[in-house]
Amino acid sequence: MSFINLSALWKIVVFGLLAGAGLPALFAAGMLSLSRGPKARTAGADSEVVVGGSLAGTIIAAVCFLVVLAAIGWGIYEVYRIGHPAPAK
Repeated sequence: MSFINLSALWKIVVFGLLAGAGLPALFAAGMLSLSRGPKARTAGADSEVVVGGSLAGTIIAAVCFLVVLAAIGWGIYEVYRIGHPAPAK
């Protein structure tokens, strides 16, 4: 008889790595893709501002951010579903 359920343990570890490190890494990849591409420098009132980027980088960033937002929405839904069971009939 085993005191540790190894099947459940590996599922928890994988999910923890994906949600705990994967989502912030995906967000960082989106931010990095926004910074790639040609830049144009514009002179502001007090300082110089760098604007621009590539269309492909913007699309990649949008996909990354949408995945992160979907994961957040799914997490909120799961908390709501677990916390509010259906009423008994």
